[in-house]
Amino acid sequence: MKLGLRTVAAGCLLALVVGLAPAGAAAGGTTITLTAAPAHADDTTQVVVTVTDAGGAAVAGAAVAVERRTGGVWQPAGTVATGADGRAAFAQVVARSPDDNAVRATYDGAVAETLLPLRRRAAQVSLDGPRAVVGGQPVSLALRWTSDHGAPVAGTVTVWRLVPGGRWRRAAQARTDADGRATQTVSPRTDTRWRVTTPRLPWLEKARSAVLRLDDRPPGTPVRLPAAAPGPRISLPPQGPATGEGPDLWIGAVSDRVWSQMTGVTWHSGCPVGRSGLRLVRVNYWDYDGYPRRGELVANADAAYAMGAALAEMYRRRLPIRAMHRVDRFGWSARVRGGDDYASMASGNTSAFNCRDVVGRPGRRSPHAWGRALDVNTWENPYRSARGIVPNTWWQGHSHPLVAWRSRSHAVVELMARHGLRWTYGNGDTQHFDYVGVGKRALARHSGPPPCRRFCD
Repeated sequence: MKLGLRTVAAGCLLALVVGLAPAGAAAGGTTITLTAAPAHADDTTQVVVTVTDAGGAAVAGAAVAVERRTGGVWQPAGTVATGADGRAAFAQVVARSPDDNAVRATYDGAVAETLLPLRRRAAQVSLDGPRAVVGGQPVSLALRWTSDHGAPVAGTVTVWRLVPGGRWRRAAQARTDADGRATQTVSPRTDTRWRVTTPRLPWLEKARSAVLRLDDRPPGTPVRLPAAAPGPRISLPPQGPATGEGPDLWIGAVSDRVWSQMTGVTWHSGCPVGRSGLRLVRVNYWDYDGYPRRGELVANADAAYAMGAALAEMYRRRLPIRAMHRVDRFGWSARVRGGDDYASMASGNTSAFNCRDVVGRPGRRSPHAWGRALDVNTWENPYRSARGIVPNTWWQGHSHPLVAWRSRSHAVVELMARHGLRWTYGNGDTQHFDYVGVGKRALARHSGPPPCRRFCD
């Protein structure tokens, strides 16, 4: 009985020793090891297999089976025989994915497994394209991602954009093909800078391209103003790009969104015209930098089509407009009891409806309150108010063939007259045009503000 217990105990101890045998060691004592030198992906490295017996002596002539794991599946890679020193070397190409770099060797029940050490390569990414684009037209940027030894890399890269006064922002992601190439289409609306970055991969370092400068050149001719001319006191961001073809004139009812923005600013209780009597006018215009923009204003329903047609003709004839915002964009002004016309003029804004008082004459309602008056390029065309010249005095004594008029023979004044918009106050209020229609019958149909001899903007 005691002998039986000793036999069981010895058997358990033997099982424990076998269970703790190191990886690569067989139950019979044979040990197998694998070592490999670090290498870059796509390069060849030498893998060394060593076989020793239970006493640590080299096993010569051992036929060692080698396998390589690819896509998660072990595949035979060949058989090597050890030399007198118990070693055998074989070559393996290092894969880009660590999961595909597992190598296994088997001999006499002993198994050893190792991962081929993967060194990251340096990467290169290039970005090429035109250096200039006209009017924000779409252009294609060419990307190429390779390793330092010229191997193409397929994957996702990030395209970055920088605009003047801004910071680098992610613009898009592109996928390079098997040749490492991708094309990204962009439509810059201003001068921009572009670059591409690539991620760090298990086999490849991250990279960043050189900066590509892409200048946006205007399709039109920028306005050349006198060097001594002062600029507007209020600067607004450029309006959105032009839409459609040509002036793309649109006239329609005032939407709920626009009306909510107007209410309490350019329209309020007691105004002589309500929402149903107003129209929203949207039209393309050429700005002073030579770019086509999309502007909008609100006008009386019976004047909106004439104003829209006049502004559309200005577009076709490339007579520039500095800006065209609804006046509610400038907020409420207690001085004029309506939209802030002082700010609108100080920005050079072109506008129409604004239920307010005459600038410089509190309590006297402006013709703009009826929506039949149009102010154009207000910075270059000042108004001689009861309290002085606004928005600046310099331009009162100067004219310009495109944007500032001081006589009825100017192209803009003549154009407006053909559409029934009268330059009512001449050089006393150069920016101001009143819709009177074409002919006496048209004039007689319209109700509006009481007659005014001066200071009525």
